[in-house]
Amino acid sequence: MSKVCTITGKKPSFGRSYALRGIAKKKKGIGLKITGCTNRRFLPNLKKKRLWDPEQDRYVTLRLSTSAIRTIDKKGLPSVLRKARKACKEKA
Repeated sequence: MSKVCTITGKKPSFGRSYALRGIAKKKKGIGLKITGCTNRRFLPNLKKKRLWDPEQDRYVTLRLSTSAIRTIDKKGLPSVLRKARKACKEKA
């Protein structure tokens, strides 16, 4: 299962992790030097939520980011689901 939010579309982003060596200049050192650089992933904060959909009269299980959960709390599940389905149809 991919790490993608079904509502916001958040997915992992990529960056680098640096290994540093030396003493900082503000601590009277010669400065920090990068001695290694490796790739890393910034993963979205995803939660699996089971929500009641009153329009379909059934439970819906979604993989949501925490920001999407807050959006659903604010706007309501039916309106958010309608908007997500409409965006999905436009992509296809």
